[in-house]
Amino acid sequence: MKEQVFGEVYAGHYDQLYGDKDYERECDLIEDVFGRYTSKRVQTVLDLGCGTGSHAIPLARRGLRVVGVDRSPDMLERGRKKAADGGLPPGRRPPEFVLGDVRSVELGRRFDAVLMMFAVLGYQLTNEDVLSALCTVRKHLQPGGLFICDVWYGPAVLSIGPSERVKVIPTADGQIIRAAKGSLDTYRHLCRVDYHLWELAGSQLVGETRESHEMRYFFPQELSFFMERAELSMECICAFGHPYELPSEATWNVLVTGKCKNT
Repeated sequence: MKEQVFGEVYAGHYDQLYGDKDYERECDLIEDVFGRYTSKRVQTVLDLGCGTGSHAIPLARRGLRVVGVDRSPDMLERGRKKAADGGLPPGRRPPEFVLGDVRSVELGRRFDAVLMMFAVLGYQLTNEDVLSALCTVRKHLQPGGLFICDVWYGPAVLSIGPSERVKVIPTADGQIIRAAKGSLDTYRHLCRVDYHLWELAGSQLVGETRESHEMRYFFPQELSFFMERAELSMECICAFGHPYELPSEATWNVLVTGKCKNT
């Protein structure tokens, strides 16, 4: 039984595990942010921590030129296959998928917008890692370009606390069962989530794996400080999916919008 992060087994079931996540609606939200925070037409997008391309591919389908970066070869391979099978309209370019670490990747080009969706910034656990990732954002943005990310909101994480959850996903020949258990390290602003995944064909266990993900949660002034250090300005922080609603202690996920300073 393997224990790793976004390894072959977990990546293979990733889209099934998050099949109930409305990526199209999230892409609507991203485009709404584009319209509200820049007068320029956004044409090029860098998706850092793109996973299997579930944001990159719909955005490419909408006519944007998208580059996706991820550190997991297994996730990228699934993204390339999804893009090839995705039936993009004529004239639409599929996303370009690049293997790389969001803390250090250098593509040698700039984009109108940079994304870190689905808590990618939270996978940067130390202050140095957070700042390195935001500096990657900065060096790939056009002056005045937009940065959009979502993160776990510290006041809500401390107020609500992690819970134990079990998710059952039917498959063609059986089901996938995922158990998740969380714990907090309040000194380091981390939430550790231990996943246990079972794959069943009928009543027979055919696969089992464990993964432990540590996630950093953030507070508003902390985010603002990090972004200023990376020469980004924080334009807005709001409840995820509700762009006009301020976050509260009941808001686990928040959407953060930043802008590259005109230098």
